[in-house]
Amino acid sequence: GAALGGRGLLALAVASGAAAWATWAVLLMPGFRRVPLRLQVPYQPSSPRQVANALALLRGRAGKTVDLGSGDGRLVLEAYKQGLRPALGYELNPWLLCLANYRAWKAGYHGNVSFLKKDLWKVNLSDCHNVIVFLAPSVKPPLATKLLAELPDDARVVAGRFPFPSWTPSSTLGQGLEQVWAYDMREVRREAQSSAQDSRV
Repeated sequence: GAALGGRGLLALAVASGAAAWATWAVLLMPGFRRVPLRLQVPYQPSSPRQVANALALLRGRAGKTVDLGSGDGRLVLEAYKQGLRPALGYELNPWLLCLANYRAWKAGYHGNVSFLKKDLWKVNLSDCHNVIVFLAPSVKPPLATKLLAELPDDARVVAGRFPFPSWTPSSTLGQGLEQVWAYDMREVRREAQSSAQDSRV
């Protein structure tokens, strides 16, 4: 009985490991294959409080709104509900894109929001006025360079889970894992220019 029990536990462990690997290989890995390792960001759905906090920092604004690495689409759908239009998400994982489109259809927003299979590093963000970023800390420094180069002065960037380390937020909301930070590009550029001038002196 003990031997059979040991074999059963071993079989269960092997099956669990195989199931976890299959989930990764089928659902999550496809979006990473063409992305350098240091820029890969695993899927982690935003909590209702994170979504509410992020959209609170965009309340009253207008213009094109994008979620970089939009996952299952919940932030884009909430942005559209709040009146931020057009609202779209960029996501490489085809399974998450299917889930996002299903959620849009279920909410009655199919055709009103867009989820595009595009690499966020290759899209031009020069016409975006509101950018949502729920990405890993390792991605923030190179992404900061891209946003500085492309976004208009009146754009606002809202970061969730982790702030941009070299930027000073114009406002923040929440605490701990629920905290979000808002950055106004005009102020970010002004601070960057001031720092550059100081370093030359």
